[in-house]
Amino acid sequence: MADRVSISFKLGGQLTPEAWLALAAVIASEGLSIEWDGPAFEPAHRTVGEPLELFANEVAWGKVEPLETFCQDHGLPYRFWAGGFFAEWSAERIVFRGEGTPDSFIVDESDRVLIDRHEIVRRGSVEGVLAYFDEAEFTVPPLAVEGDAELPAEAAGQGTAHG
Repeated sequence: MADRVSISFKLGGQLTPEAWLALAAVIASEGLSIEWDGPAFEPAHRTVGEPLELFANEVAWGKVEPLETFCQDHGLPYRFWAGGFFAEWSAERIVFRGEGTPDSFIVDESDRVLIDRHEIVRRGSVEGVLAYFDEAEFTVPPLAVEGDAELPAEAAGQGTAHG
């Protein structure tokens, strides 16, 4: 039996209507909801002009790889938190800015960013340590689907949004 933890996943960016329906199918297959212990996800749960925030308890190994892969393949920025499991693994925040590779940050069970001695030494200065915290505080842009009636000014006319 798989070890299970809680996760939260916030994503944004811009999609075609067809890609949105494909994303919604991935989200539903992962058993995610727009609230803790909420109803199964449906495309109508998206709020226009906001990032899409998803939650689940009891996620095997705290992994939602099909969702991460979809977002990376479509350039959709996200911020993903998975809780730790006793002495097996620590809680983690993963940030993907819409391109490149995702960054991983050690966090606590309340999703507060932590730093260890190795990272402090690697960063080399107080400014470097503060930059580490800034990198972890990525703001996810709204999730926009082509044809949305009420796009906020900052999302209108953009390609894939990056924070």
